[in-house]
Amino acid sequence: MGNAVIWKPSPSAVYSNYIIFKILLEAGLPPGVINFVPADGPKFGSVITREPTLAGINYTGSTQVFKILLKAIAQNMDLYNTYPRIVGECGGKNYHFVHPSANTADVALATLRSAFEYTGQKCSACSRLYVPASLWPKIRDMLVELMSKVKVGSPLEKDTFTSAVIDSNAFKKISGYIEYAKGCNDLQLIAGGGCDDSVGYYIQPTLYKTNDPRNKLMLDDIFGPVLTAFVYDDNKLDATMDLVDNTSVYGLTGSVFAQDEEFIAKFADRMIDTVGNLYINTQSTGSVVGNQPFGGARLSGTNDKAGGPHYILRFASPIAIKIQRGPLSSWKQIHMR
Repeated sequence: MGNAVIWKPSPSAVYSNYIIFKILLEAGLPPGVINFVPADGPKFGSVITREPTLAGINYTGSTQVFKILLKAIAQNMDLYNTYPRIVGECGGKNYHFVHPSANTADVALATLRSAFEYTGQKCSACSRLYVPASLWPKIRDMLVELMSKVKVGSPLEKDTFTSAVIDSNAFKKISGYIEYAKGCNDLQLIAGGGCDDSVGYYIQPTLYKTNDPRNKLMLDDIFGPVLTAFVYDDNKLDATMDLVDNTSVYGLTGSVFAQDEEFIAKFADRMIDTVGNLYINTQSTGSVVGNQPFGGARLSGTNDKAGGPHYILRFASPIAIKIQRGPLSSWKQIHMR
């Protein structure tokens, strides 16, 4: 322990990060322990990965950039004084899986919150919804009704449910998917679909139904308020679980909704490799530090479980010490005596 830290904030959140940094200093953090360094991302990465004293990287961001950092570290391995510890929290393509025994009201409420809170800009947000044909009409209608009631507006107004996306790049990316959907025969717009950047980067919570479970809206990490539902045959539970497993390169969060306890146990066992955090009859978001350690595997990250008791050990180098209290009496090994 005791390493000095260089804190590079996201270019979209420099000021909020700086306020937290100032609070730490005012609370008594010694100067130089944490060093706040806003910088160009590629240049910053190039500099730190060529530094011999690099001891570790704690990264949150896109999967693509994390791969670049890993490759740079591998290429510079002969430069380092020690092997850098690497922790990564990357993307997700999180799902809600609905069993025919599920409580439909719970599904609708939890899915609305998971998919559209914070404008879907959470790595754990639900963007894939798998619903049995027997429940789809009811869940669809509930979601449409709920979506019609939520307010998209200024975060300064108390009754606002969700607000604008973070910047113009996010707006262009997300609205690009909505534009793509307009010309895709496999997608049906159920609700939302509006985009407006005239007074802010606003995108309406949007719900699609797809006939193709491998449509790009079911594959890509959109990171915005776009939810896509696939309706499956009630008799094809096993095949649909296989589909959920094999569709995404990510493995961050997922939820299963069911009243059938036997199925829940089966699902948890079968889908163990698809998530780092599995939720049962609740939304796929909302991990609380100290209560629910958070992290995912596959291309979602290194799954070191931020907020858990062992996370800090990833940045420590333990030392074991042995002390001989008595005199050494013989050179002979035990079996020779």
